[in-house]
Amino acid sequence: MAYQPRLIVQPPLGGAVYRQLREQAPPSVASGDVVVDAGPTDAEGRLEALPGQVVLSLPSPEALKREAEEVRHVIGQAGIGVEPLVVVVEAAEELREEELAVLLDAASHTERAVILRIMGDA
Repeated sequence: MAYQPRLIVQPPLGGAVYRQLREQAPPSVASGDVVVDAGPTDAEGRLEALPGQVVLSLPSPEALKREAEEVRHVIGQAGIGVEPLVVVVEAAEELREEELAVLLDAASHTERAVILRIMGDA
């Protein structure tokens, strides 16, 4: 079976998070546990709509830590399916290792792909 990352981060191509992850990759990105897959943007620099089952929407990456139990719950209880599970963050300037760790932990409770979708810069 082919290797699949535990978490996919989809920031807007050329946005702040995309640049940060390329220039200063957190350990989970450097190790390959997290893969960065930048997506196309609209005229305002916001990520265009992409497929997946949105299970949670948060205003910022900091909310991942504050809502860690909720993140684990919604991902762990999403059930089986083929669509990836998507956690949407409306705006971000950077992602920290501790924020990614919340999603990596939650992703270990499902067989489905988990995507963190960053819609735009803060």
